[in-house]
Amino acid sequence: MKKVFAFLRSMRFGILLLALIAACSVAGTVIPQGREIAWYARSYPSFHGAILLLRLHRVFESWYFIALLVLLCLNLSLCSLLRIRTVVRASGGEAERAASLPDTVLLTPEGVEKLRARLTDLRCSRETAGGVEVYRRHGFGRYGTFITHLSILLTVVFGALALYTPTVTDRDCMPGESIFMEDGTEIHVHDFHIADETGRLDYRSRVQVTLPDGRRSGIAELKVNHPFSFGAYKLFQQTFGTAGSVTVTNEETGGSDDFLLTEQTYLSADGVNGIFYDTLYPDYLRGPGGDVTLITVTEGSYPNPIYQVQVISDGVFTPTLAVPGDELTVMGLRFRFNAPVEYPGIRVKHVSPLCNALLVAAFTLMIAGLFITFFCEPVVVKLDAEGYAVAGPKPEHMRVELGEELREYEVSREE
Repeated sequence: MKKVFAFLRSMRFGILLLALIAACSVAGTVIPQGREIAWYARSYPSFHGAILLLRLHRVFESWYFIALLVLLCLNLSLCSLLRIRTVVRASGGEAERAASLPDTVLLTPEGVEKLRARLTDLRCSRETAGGVEVYRRHGFGRYGTFITHLSILLTVVFGALALYTPTVTDRDCMPGESIFMEDGTEIHVHDFHIADETGRLDYRSRVQVTLPDGRRSGIAELKVNHPFSFGAYKLFQQTFGTAGSVTVTNEETGGSDDFLLTEQTYLSADGVNGIFYDTLYPDYLRGPGGDVTLITVTEGSYPNPIYQVQVISDGVFTPTLAVPGDELTVMGLRFRFNAPVEYPGIRVKHVSPLCNALLVAAFTLMIAGLFITFFCEPVVVKLDAEGYAVAGPKPEHMRVELGEELREYEVSREE
């Protein structure tokens, strides 16, 4: 049991856990998270089975990633508890232990006075123990490693809170329109495209966030695995879609309206005559006899979109196919079919400002702990009438810091 306990609190185990967590994080960054299973089958045909089996498509929600975080917290907790216990024990009776040290450097009486003045200039605290003077500096430095371990533990805990407690909302938004959150935050989508100018798939949105207090972000690019954060919100390019676009004009009044269609819709002025929008196909093939073969699946943008609708006039339903640029007139309404519109599906993650503040505090504490550990080493100097001795983790550093001017006052033991 003691061996198991020693392994759980060992640095070797902690480094192993950090390496495994880093590997999982890399996998979660390289492999897009939270997509449909069919998407992974198309995107990773050779090893999508392994991705799904190992839950690499939802790695941060997997049982083994959560288990690694729990074990890391256990390792850091044990290290911190043992470290603080050791530090407290070591600090007790420190002056008495230093007073019992034999002099490592002998000085002349003048050298003793010079050293006493030097220690005072270094702002060392002074006390008397065992009939000799004991000067201490950076006594808080012994807590550096404890503070560092504690800050890493807090970073993991607060990071887990930021990862697992946010509210997540998936919203579709047409280019030029906005998503409004419950607190009044506006997320405006300026534009979106599935492929770039060369035809390469490049799912990319340009968004702008306006917070309830009026703060506004710049126009930011949002793409897969490159989220955008502003305020308490983090946006992800999650999914995409293609909407049909129809302009309806009243030939009598001249008024017109534009409609973006993502589901079956009936467009009519009187509820009797109009067009029933069925679906939009990405491509089609026209045979020698004029027959049209519809292509239902494509990757990326729609190369040759075609609308399938039903024209309804005086109770007669007429199935019709239309391509962008075609127009149909039904009882004074002119329907013009436009090029389809690509739109993004955005995942909106809201993290509590308290979580962010706690993470910043943990990082600040970590920097303080590292600074104390490496630049504030505790040192205890015992000074008597014949010379001095230095106690601490690296006593030779303090001897150098005391100054070369003491060299001329040193006395050899033979003298």
